[in-house]
Amino acid sequence: MIPRIALTAGEPAGIGPDLVAAIAARDWPAEIVTIGDPQLLAERARALGMPLTIEPYRREAAASRARAGHLRVDPVPLQVPSRAGHPDPGNAAFVVETLRRAALGCLDGEFAALVTAPVHKGLINEAGIPFSGHTEFFAELTGSSCPVMMLVAGTLRVALATTHLPLREVPDRITRRHLEAVITVMHESLSGQFGIAAPRIAVLGLNPHAGESGHVGSEEREVIEPVLATLRDRGLHLAGPLPADSAFTRERLAQCDAVLAMYHDQGLPVLKYAGFGGAVNVTLGLPIVRTSVDHGTALELAGTGRASAGSLVSAIELALDLASGRSR
Repeated sequence: MIPRIALTAGEPAGIGPDLVAAIAARDWPAEIVTIGDPQLLAERARALGMPLTIEPYRREAAASRARAGHLRVDPVPLQVPSRAGHPDPGNAAFVVETLRRAALGCLDGEFAALVTAPVHKGLINEAGIPFSGHTEFFAELTGSSCPVMMLVAGTLRVALATTHLPLREVPDRITRRHLEAVITVMHESLSGQFGIAAPRIAVLGLNPHAGESGHVGSEEREVIEPVLATLRDRGLHLAGPLPADSAFTRERLAQCDAVLAMYHDQGLPVLKYAGFGGAVNVTLGLPIVRTSVDHGTALELAGTGRASAGSLVSAIELALDLASGRSR
């Protein structure tokens, strides 16, 4: 059977519509259904000089492979006109509705996976809609208690114990219960979705030098080490807590299948340095497959033709692999 993948076009004033037009320029071994405003997508493709035929999406029809030059769209109308590079809070509800529509379609089996283009979190909040990120939004919508953000760049996989939090709130969020749940989700996802029989996870410390035996912070001794000991007793292969400044050496990475960082900017700068523009954000712990690009809305590039679709291509390819059960 041909899989059917939902693709949300993201912030209408950003590069999301550009990227959607770019991926429509090639054939795909799946039906790609873009959730968005068909007029916006047609206008952006025309402005970029990309020949594109917009086709209506028919849920009742059998899925068919995406053909180069054709874009199948499930329409969600803009609320106010959109201009490349000039975001308007009036379209925040439109953006959230595209996410909701795509996720609910995955939950009821209409779509095999969901791929998201970037959104503007600040703009959505400015419109009065509480929104801390895709990860948290999809977790609430699907009733998932412990979503885990993991970015993938080739064989490098970096997951986060906390996501979009002010730095001063991070230590309070890293409790024994939370950390145990995150590592358990990582282990199950690496084994079940990524096909790694006995995943080896390297866990970073929170503090410099992983706390230096309590001299530079107590979280390692009081929280992280006890959790790792408990999970090792259950058969999980865990290294750590490791000092973050030396955990990403080639030798150390060769000994693990994934790294767990304690907070956003502890692990992601390394991963994005290694693979920016081609890395993929995948949400673990959901009842659906969800991947995304590794970058933001890049408002300054919208409509210029200079935005690279590399990360979106990789996100779609990984979504297809995970939805079909192929190991990656």
